[in-house]
Amino acid sequence: MSTLARCAFSIGVAALIAGCGGPQSPMSAPGALPQTRALAVRTDSTNYRVVYRFGGSPDGAAPIASLIDVDGTLYGTTEYGGANTCGDSGCGTVFSITTGGVEQVLHSFGSRPDGNYPYAGLTDVAGTLYGTTPYGGAYSCGDGRNGPGCGVVYSITTSGEEKVLHSLSWDDGHFPVASLVTIKSTLYGTTRGGPRTRYGTVFSIRTSGAENVIHTFNKEQGRGGSTPVAALTDMMGTLYGTTEYGGAYGDGVVFSITPSGTERVLHSFDGTDGAYPVASLIQVNGKLYGTTSKGGKYCRKMSGCGTVYSIATDGTEKVLYSFSDKPDGADPAASLIDVRGTLYGTTPDGGSRSCRLKGLGRGCGTVFSITAGGGEKVLHAFRGGTDGARPTASLTDVGGTLYGTTEYGGTNGEGTVFAYTLLH
Repeated sequence: MSTLARCAFSIGVAALIAGCGGPQSPMSAPGALPQTRALAVRTDSTNYRVVYRFGGSPDGAAPIASLIDVDGTLYGTTEYGGANTCGDSGCGTVFSITTGGVEQVLHSFGSRPDGNYPYAGLTDVAGTLYGTTPYGGAYSCGDGRNGPGCGVVYSITTSGEEKVLHSLSWDDGHFPVASLVTIKSTLYGTTRGGPRTRYGTVFSIRTSGAENVIHTFNKEQGRGGSTPVAALTDMMGTLYGTTEYGGAYGDGVVFSITPSGTERVLHSFDGTDGAYPVASLIQVNGKLYGTTSKGGKYCRKMSGCGTVYSIATDGTEKVLYSFSDKPDGADPAASLIDVRGTLYGTTPDGGSRSCRLKGLGRGCGTVFSITAGGGEKVLHAFRGGTDGARPTASLTDVGGTLYGTTEYGGTNGEGTVFAYTLLH
């Protein structure tokens, strides 16, 4: 499927991470305090290698989700590709890959009532993997603009036996684009659309398939956030998340929610400190860390190039770093990971000025590290050739080597799995 076709098909956050120029609102709250910028340093990336290059159907194509490690084997999804066709592209896949690069398609998504076009990664619960797709399922979402079906929650074994647990509908939330999280064997997730609205939900689902909407975002409660597209994070039994829009300034929020559905806004972004968070949070020593895809101190004409921030559970927020496009990256869409006290992440845009892929943004993206004090360093700047381009997913640490995916690039232009070995 061509890049332009992918952009035409995309919705919301997908428009952002596929380089289609997602919505950008004016920067607000100009009186916010200035930030101290830590200068990025470009390093040689000789410890970077491509593990696998996707080939398109019947193989997968366009991996935009993070990988998970299950007993030394990595598992992930591709948005397109696979053995079955939905419209003019493959319906997507679930795949496994060894750290040595041996890949296997475990499941090719098909037409309804199966799910299709998975954006999200997988969650391991006692050896069975669980995930979501924004399209497919048993029910239609009505207006014809939003693709075939409202999305599903599914399970799949590591041998490839897939089962649709729940088909979402216009009545209980639709278009889930985030991974799931577990608390005491119950899965929790978000949908981008809500019951007959576009504002989104938080839901719970048991492994048996019994689903329950525990919170619905709506227009009247816009200050409470709208359009959650990131996975939730469990910290001591309370869930924390972000919404891409809504809040006091319309630029998104960080919120907490109990498993019973009591929601509280911790912070509303105002543009100067970040805007449009599409990544989930991580917790390190009782504090939450995240990224925003826009906002910050730099790239003001483009509504900002994004930020890394920390936030306490009482809502105290601090910008650790503002991206500036080149050479340090731009528009982070992925969550961070913590490895021995240093945070690591990716940006789908920015980085090297020698990006070979035209029309996909302002650079081919980066892998970066950042300290708790805000010192950022570019570990690898993608060039858009065989090394990959546009990493939109978070990284996975396997014994000191970081594994990730790129949506584009590789030998066939269909994306890659890559590895970056940390120096000890």
